[in-house]
Amino acid sequence: MAETQYYEGLGRRKTATARVRLYPGGDGTIIVNNKPADEYFGREWDLRHLAEPLILTDNVNRFNVSVLVKGGGITGQAGAIRLGIARALLKADPDYRPTLRKYGLLTRDPRAKERKKPGLKRARKAPQYTKR
Repeated sequence: MAETQYYEGLGRRKTATARVRLYPGGDGTIIVNNKPADEYFGREWDLRHLAEPLILTDNVNRFNVSVLVKGGGITGQAGAIRLGIARALLKADPDYRPTLRKYGLLTRDPRAKERKKPGLKRARKAPQYTKR
């Protein structure tokens, strides 16, 4: 019994984590948490954002994409999937590295919510100063 071959990539963004699998010989279907991607993501921007690595490497209709994503919000999840797809594509063909690197798709975005500090209202907002 032959096991189905796939390429796996892990992507993270803020508090979202995505486990991405690329199945070769597909028709470009993207499934996110057992739902079609256009059903899972309401905004068109998020769909374009997560498919960017496939579009730039001209692999839109060569792979089926299966994703398990959890944590964070919708946009953070789309960013995590984007990084996961880029990493999985790199495993499929290392020649994609210059293209993916050029568009910044292999770099994990380190920005996250800054913690609240004592004596402040939020991370940086201080209470209003009163002279008298």
